[in-house]
Amino acid sequence: MTRTVFVAATALLFALPATAQSQQERLDARYDRALAAGYKALMLCGAIGNAMENGTERSAESVEGLELKGIDPVLAAIIPELEYQIVQGKYGVIEEVQVSVTDAMAPRRAIFRQGKGCTVLPIGTPVSPERLDYLPRPSGMANLRPPQGAALAQAMARGMNDGYGSGTRTTAIVVSRAGQIRGELYHPGLGQYTPQRTWSVAKSIAATLVGAAVQRNEAIVTASAGLGEDDSDPRRAITIDHLLRMASGRYSDTPGNRTDPLYWGGATVEEVALDWPLIAAPGSSYRYANNDTLAAVNVLKSTFDAHPPAAFFKMLGMRHTVAETDWQGNYILSSQVWSTARDLAKFGQLYLNDGKLADGTRVLPEGWVQYVSSPSGPQPEGAFGYGAGFWLMNRSEGVPADTFAAFGNRGQYVVIVPSRQVVIVRRGEDPAGASFDIAAFTRDVLAALPAE
Repeated sequence: MTRTVFVAATALLFALPATAQSQQERLDARYDRALAAGYKALMLCGAIGNAMENGTERSAESVEGLELKGIDPVLAAIIPELEYQIVQGKYGVIEEVQVSVTDAMAPRRAIFRQGKGCTVLPIGTPVSPERLDYLPRPSGMANLRPPQGAALAQAMARGMNDGYGSGTRTTAIVVSRAGQIRGELYHPGLGQYTPQRTWSVAKSIAATLVGAAVQRNEAIVTASAGLGEDDSDPRRAITIDHLLRMASGRYSDTPGNRTDPLYWGGATVEEVALDWPLIAAPGSSYRYANNDTLAAVNVLKSTFDAHPPAAFFKMLGMRHTVAETDWQGNYILSSQVWSTARDLAKFGQLYLNDGKLADGTRVLPEGWVQYVSSPSGPQPEGAFGYGAGFWLMNRSEGVPADTFAAFGNRGQYVVIVPSRQVVIVRRGEDPAGASFDIAAFTRDVLAALPAE
């Protein structure tokens, strides 16, 4: 097999920062560099590899300008320094990305596996990548659907040009009504086959996979999620419903608990997500936490051999979506899904169809739409409520009361409006501190769509 290595970056700074004087500071600096290298490896691998598998292309320069810009300040300060290698095999298909850390540490590695996306490996762990087959590369800009009507075109153009938040960067917008795309726009160089990381939109996908398991009689949301050591452990009282509603009562170290060791450090779901202690009775408090979604997905682990997420996506026609895993094969469905804007519109359409496929086959239980879109128990502060794996826009003035949505970091939104049969997808790479006004955008898009 031919192996071509592409090296990019002008210089690698092998030395740790001179300001790191104490032992703890030196350890923290080394750890931050290792995380930054893992972040860079996984983003380059995911963006380039998943686009390639969808039959289109992403350049490393595009990823550096979007996914690797405007991120956490600590990582952002390090990432530009880190030299990377994109290892390609026959026909130029990506095999892995390696990012150097220091001269004393092995490079961080993210490997691409056909049909499974990318996985970041534990620090210093060598794994031989699998050989991939060549995939054709049609144009990513064919068959685009321009916005229908001047009002919709104006709202979408404003959305593409930071009109709904200073400094925001929109990468894709798709507006669908009754299953038909009424308009789509993309950032230069991206198109309908270009996947992006969903970030926490994956939590709504995870809740949907739970619903599919309930429909198959393989899960019960009111049942224990099996956390804790045995039946004498108070964590056994945590149900799947508590986890989907972010009401487990478990401790998390930061809002959202960043789970950097899992996302960028090469740790596993079992190491990171399942063993946190209780600090409140289950169901008594709201605390948005990646670990709750990961624990809910862990309940489904035994079903994934027969019913993997990829099979579910295929049923929905989401053929350009991949759920990635840790290096032990555990799905990271709190964040690590790559999908296109069109595929996310199909995801929203499932909920407009009351959990049925286009042919009438029911894949989500009756009442599931109402379940995920209804508040129950403690609620978050702020502009939006929370259901079961979905955000609620019932506090948003001028937005239909039945509107619910999947939200993700850096401005990922899938807004579902059952009363109008509308799905609005907005993808972004918003810098830290910039905020896209999804409620205002939703109001303007709905106002631009004529009554039918």
